[in-house]
Parts: sequence; C-alpha cells; structure tokens
Amino acid sequence: MMVVVLFLSMLWSTGVKEVSAAGQAWAVIDADTGRLLEGHNENVRLPIASLTKIWTAFTFLESGAPDEDILITPQAASAEGSSIYLQQGMSIDSEALLYGLMLRSGNDAAYALSEHAGGSMEGFVDLMNEKAVVYGLEDTFFTNPSGLHDEKHLSTAYETALMMSYAMENDKFREIATAKNYVYEGKEQTYSWRNKHRLLHYEPTAIAGKTGFTKAAGRTLVTYFEKDGKNIVVVTLNDGNDWNTHQELSAKVFSDYKRVTVAKKGVYALLPGVEAELKTPIELLLKKGEKGQLANVAHIPRGNSETSTGLWTVSLGDQVLAAHEIIIEK
Repeated sequence: MMVVVLFLSMLWSTGVKEVSAAGQAWAVIDADTGRLLEGHNENVRLPIASLTKIWTAFTFLESGAPDEDILITPQAASAEGSSIYLQQGMSIDSEALLYGLMLRSGNDAAYALSEHAGGSMEGFVDLMNEKAVVYGLEDTFFTNPSGLHDEKHLSTAYETALMMSYAMENDKFREIATAKNYVYEGKEQTYSWRNKHRLLHYEPTAIAGKTGFTKAAGRTLVTYFEKDGKNIVVVTLNDGNDWNTHQELSAKVFSDYKRVTVAKKGVYALLPGVEAELKTPIELLLKKGEKGQLANVAHIPRGNSETSTGLWTVSLGDQVLAAHEIIIEK
C-alpha cells in the first residue's frame, strides 16, 4: 500500500506575455491533456480557413449519419474554392468524401457531407457549433463547413489545437487524418489522392494534420506530432513559413518537456480508514522543475457508503492538468 501526501502549491510569475505581430498566432498543446505548452496570441480570434474541416469531419463522424453513397447536388458540385472535382448527379461513398475532405481539402466534399448529415449545409453548421459548445470551445464559431471567409467564422490557435486533439480520439478520424495517400475506385469515378500536408511525407514524428489558406486568413496549418510517448498538436495561423515553424516548435517542445509519471496506479491511504484506488497511472508532459510544483488533491464524496467514486486532480498553479476517477473504500 502506498501513502500519498496531498498538498497545494502556488506559482508566482513576473513574466510579461509577449504579443506577436497582429494577425499571427500559434499554439502548442499536450494532446492528452489540452495543456498549452507554448504559444503567441494563442487566444486571439482569427480566421482559420480550411482547418475548419477538422471539425467538419469530426462532426460528421459523430453525427450518426450512415456510411453510404451520397448523391452530389448542384450546390455541392459548384462549391466555391478548393475542389476534388465532384460532378453533379454522381454518387460517391461518404468515407471517400471524408478522405477527399481531409487529404485534398475539397470544399465540394465538405458541402456534400454537410447536406447528408445535416439535411442542409446550414443545418450541419448548427451541429458544428453545438458540438463546439459541448467541447467548451468558447471562442470558436462556424458559418460554413469548409472555412470560406466570413467575418464571424473565427477560432483561436489554442482552440483549433484542441479541435485536433479531440478529433484524434475518434478512431475513424485518426485513420483518415493519418493517411498519406488514398485511392477510391467507385462505379462512376476513380480518385487517387496524396495528402497535401507535406510533413507527413518526410517528418517521422508528424502523423496527422491539415492545411489551410484564404487571402483573409493567410496560411494556416495544424500538425499532430508523436515522439517517445509524447503527443502534441501544433497550430499556426497566418504564418508564411509554417512548415519550418512546425518543425522548430515540435523539436523545442520535445526537447523541453519530458513525459513524467506523477501518480502510479495502486491503492493509496488518504485518511485513517479511507483508501483510494487509482486504476491507471497519471502521466504528464512537464518541464524541468515543474513536478515539484504540482498539487495532488483527492476529492472524496460525502456519505457513509463503503464504496464510492471520487476524483484525483493534478494542478499546476490554478490550472488543472489531469483529473482521474478513483475508487474510495471506507
């Protein structure tokens, strides 16, 4: 049996937040916890262009829409912007459309998927915004499923990174987003697509991502990196040197942060006659010196039940980095 010492600590900072050039932003998060690791203007609301399609794909996959052939309407076939060249009246499998959406950024695919799952493009956008609220994306709002510019269609670098981390928890989304190439052989048409995200083709730690561009947004990019058990998401908005920026930021974070076990799985004595079982270890990405500043707190429910569930939280300053369920035995 292990004994845990519960403590609280406070961090004091005299640093001044650096503000980058107007209209540019970036964020790096721990994909497993959502913690912001590095950033500039990460909470400034900006256009995100086709990074929108991450949420489009995620919303479609979790909408319950059947995986079946979709008839391409005139509106979908004539969608403005980047295209996978769908023809009016053709039928194509919804899975293929998701690959065309993520690998080639097809606005026509986005329109077709939205009509199928939402009944209309507008109905689907409502679903996207509802899902954003559920996931706590308070600074994100969509007006279309493709990322075409609209003054109200905005998010932040930080929340866009969160979108990618949430979506990657969906197995089908992960399968699609990590694909380097895809071939679809349909009854009416054969397509062969190569993922536009160039880092996936030559950077071993880059496993998924999405590109974007509009004149208003500039170049936008998200990359999901994995290395030595560390999972991070990098987002840049309006960065003309984004490929190099993503490699530099990921290399810096992988060097600066270590994956640390802050609580091992097992049974802990919390109080006389009260034990808590943590069934999975709690692991976090931490910089040197941060482990000693963590606060571990076990939340025990009131009542006299012999067995109940509680919560183990790990915080750094006023930010909760992890929250795991524990089994309380009295």
